[in-house]
Amino acid sequence: MSLSAAASLGFTDRDKFQRSQCAVGLRRILRILLICCLPGVAGCAGYHLGPSNGQIAGERSVAVPLFRNETREPRVAVTVAQALRRRVQRDGTLRLATHGTADIVLSGVLIAYDRQILSYQPNDVITPRDYVAKMTARVTAKDGGRTLFEREFTGHTTVRLATDPAQAEAQALPMIAEDLARRIAEALVDGAW
Repeated sequence: MSLSAAASLGFTDRDKFQRSQCAVGLRRILRILLICCLPGVAGCAGYHLGPSNGQIAGERSVAVPLFRNETREPRVAVTVAQALRRRVQRDGTLRLATHGTADIVLSGVLIAYDRQILSYQPNDVITPRDYVAKMTARVTAKDGGRTLFEREFTGHTTVRLATDPAQAEAQALPMIAEDLARRIAEALVDGAW
């Protein structure tokens, strides 16, 4: 075929050259993308979904009864139990047992509720401005007759006193309970007993 016949069909050497250059450019871009994505894929190689301790999610159940309250703060046991139940349900490693028997039973005693002053009002060295509120619980987890763990956990939060200290305390209590529940649930679901 002559050059004029190829040109009449739309094929020229210049078109072939341009197409081959586009193909070369596309291959370069694909190589660069592959090289850039490879470390990201390799970084995820050890990651797996589900519980970190090898359990099947939801296979075992846990009962969370009210902890005994030995602190001077009323109704904190209810707040802690609610926070712990929410945390167990949110995690999904263990199933929350609400009726009947459970594989694991958590029992605990709230042994301390303390406040530690961090700072005072700028113009008054007697009135606190910020303090840390802490709650400590002695928790036991049992699987049938076997004790999985028995240890103390402490949850805490920082409280800024505004005009109403009682309101500040009431707002801080759920945050302390949530922090305590997070620590207990992590020990429970990680299975490092």
